[in-house]
Amino acid sequence: MTTRFEFTPEIREAVNYARYHPPVPLVQRRREVWWLKSHGRPQGQIVQLVDVSENTRRDYCRLYAEGGGEKLKEVPVDRPESELHAHPTALEASLRANPPATLKEAQSEIEALIGSKRSETQGREFRKKTPAASPPSRDDPGHSRPRGTSGLPPARD
Repeated sequence: MTTRFEFTPEIREAVNYARYHPPVPLVQRRREVWWLKSHGRPQGQIVQLVDVSENTRRDYCRLYAEGGGEKLKEVPVDRPESELHAHPTALEASLRANPPATLKEAQSEIEALIGSKRSETQGREFRKKTPAASPPSRDDPGHSRPRGTSGLPPARD
């Protein structure tokens, strides 16, 4: 089944402009398909010129039918959530009560709390996104050491 579209001169002009002003390459390819379609090119020729599959061309037609040129601009972004974000209150309470000094300590504590081992990178990212998971800053006057103290434990005799 072929879907018929009417392209007025204004729409053709807008499609032509949009071909060269896309935010991402995927959108440029979609617009190229529509530019060729607006000039009455056959489906097979569009597929060949733009180097997309027939199914992809069909998907672009479906997108255009659903929302016009604005729908062609949409780019889905898949950003999976970390398992750490499923337990924010428990992790925050635990890390506030006993702040880890190192990423290894944080990694061990997180594993004990949620039962899943996380990499150091995941722990680091969680600490960046969760202020309570980070140790107090030395720049914070409320948490600074008195002058003349190193912060190290006293030497043993």
